[in-house]
Amino acid sequence: MSKGSLGPTPGFLVWRLANKWRVAVDRAVAPLGLTHAQYSLVASLHGMQRAGERPSQRQLADHTGLEALYVSKLARTLESAGLIERARDPRDPRAVQLALTEQGRAVTRQAVVVVQELLQQLLEPLGGLDAPRTRAFTEELMTLLDAPLAPSVPNDETTQGTAS
Repeated sequence: MSKGSLGPTPGFLVWRLANKWRVAVDRAVAPLGLTHAQYSLVASLHGMQRAGERPSQRQLADHTGLEALYVSKLARTLESAGLIERARDPRDPRAVQLALTEQGRAVTRQAVVVVQELLQQLLEPLGGLDAPRTRAFTEELMTLLDAPLAPSVPNDETTQGTAS
């Protein structure tokens, strides 16, 4: 919380909401053998495949906001579980393309239903998934996610207020 603030900061609330959501999704998809991070990967991959794409690990990392090394680790775990296939990209031998297996598509479809029900429950205080307040909230989140953040530089003169 900031010094002048009487209540929680927006950053603190976003962090709390993200943690609440992560825990809820973890619990909801655990019976399907997935974690929240794995769900994010397979659900994103499912959507990209439905759009005719066979994304690389890097493209999936960019899409999900997860680190490329973490996506690689998740992909190997999901491949071991028989949910995805990893293959070298014929156009770039350094890149690895991902695709859901038949089993992966079935598990992902089940998980999407479970998470959609959970999302409806989470958004009920705003009027539900299709409510005007939910649409406005989504637009605000997109605005924040689209805003670039410059990395801070510790001990930089401008951050100490001593620039001449």
